[in-house]
Amino acid sequence: MSVPTVLEKILARKAEEIAARRAMVSLTELEQQAAQADAPRGFAKALIAQAKAKQPAVIAEIKKASPSKGVIREHFLPGEIARSYQAGGATCLSVLTDVDFFQGSDAYLQEARAACNLPVIRKDFMIDPYQVVEARALGADCILLIVSALDDVQMAELAAVAKSLNLDVLVEVHDGDELERALKTLDTPLVGINNRNLHTFEVSLETTLDLLPRIPRDRLVVTESGILNRADVELMEISDVYSFLVGEAFMRAEHPGAELQRLFFPERKIAVSASSGD
Repeated sequence: MSVPTVLEKILARKAEEIAARRAMVSLTELEQQAAQADAPRGFAKALIAQAKAKQPAVIAEIKKASPSKGVIREHFLPGEIARSYQAGGATCLSVLTDVDFFQGSDAYLQEARAACNLPVIRKDFMIDPYQVVEARALGADCILLIVSALDDVQMAELAAVAKSLNLDVLVEVHDGDELERALKTLDTPLVGINNRNLHTFEVSLETTLDLLPRIPRDRLVVTESGILNRADVELMEISDVYSFLVGEAFMRAEHPGAELQRLFFPERKIAVSASSGD
């Protein structure tokens, strides 16, 4: 399997991380924690309902840093950001939990979910069923499966574990081959198209527009990365894409929720005050 160098490094480190976590907490113990977690909030259901109404279904991301950009947000309070996003009109949250490359944390997901009523996706590099159970134990409502990081057998196995735990799955693709594999292997209604090329880190919204005709109408397309202004939003909406995953544009704003509202709901009066941001 051909994978980008950065992704290859991340996946190698992820395997080490999982082994260390498994040594500290057994799968059996983790399954017990997952069974006691709050019921899932319905990630896919929330997005689909909003998109069917032809309203922006925004997955607002809580992300401190990235391998390509370094630290994106110094003043980083996940609970405050989550409340700001909810006030700004987000449908769901995405929280980075990868420690080494994105300066994320499991605790960030727990803090964000506790601070609001929105469904939350655990944004991480999922390669082992252990992580899926871990996601549910943390309170996540959905997991991300990145096609370029997995073979078809892994994808199917992880999705089956997610289904057994009532977790939704967002499958992420970047090109036609990955899309074909995802559609063949998984029945999840959520198909994310990453406009960022993981080989070059270049971003082009044409990626979503090019793949769109190949996606069945019963799947919900989530466009990921590169949404920076109203023209980008309108370009997608004209193409009947109403679900967006946005992180950096919000994280660089002084008040993330106000920026979300400005970008996606400009007709609304600004209900997100400075104090509801961070």
